[in-house]
Amino acid sequence: MEYIEIIGAVIGLIYLYLEYKASVYLWPVGVIMPLFYIYIFFFSKFYADMGINIYYLFASIYGWIRWNKESEQSKETSISHTPSKYWTPLFLVFSILFAGIAWMLIRFTDSPIPYGDSFTTALSIVAMWMLANKYIEQWGLWIGVNVVSCVLYAWKGLYPTALLYVVYSIVPIFGYIKWKQLMLLSVKEKA
Repeated sequence: MEYIEIIGAVIGLIYLYLEYKASVYLWPVGVIMPLFYIYIFFFSKFYADMGINIYYLFASIYGWIRWNKESEQSKETSISHTPSKYWTPLFLVFSILFAGIAWMLIRFTDSPIPYGDSFTTALSIVAMWMLANKYIEQWGLWIGVNVVSCVLYAWKGLYPTALLYVVYSIVPIFGYIKWKQLMLLSVKEKA
């Protein structure tokens, strides 16, 4: 399984680079990467993380369609701040998902870390939706997901994946800066 994990980690790094660049090509890579991690997480008993990768698969298809449609309609980058009206619903979605996933993991699986697995999964669902909509604050959510995931994967002995998540925990800082520059450049071009 270690070879599959290494391949998944390399694909993950490519995905992260494309996300950093705000490239539409992150989405086809985002369709491939979850296939590896569904397998890895199933056999590692990270069931919620396995489930989130099923979600990533479909969310990547959604993001790919959305970003392609936007690029056909306009050549402008539409990175923006998350509208304030979304923060309360996003928090509620996160809270409901966290509680529901934790309950399912405790009740129906042999997950060794149901709360950690549930936290990263619920926050990832919200962050992925924000990414598909090009909301810059998604980077902050990914930092939280990635730091917690790094610890969980190292604890479980998934060292290539834990190492990938160390990188995933650092790159969002630069991703935020890059997206902020793209957002400001777009505003200047409109003026």
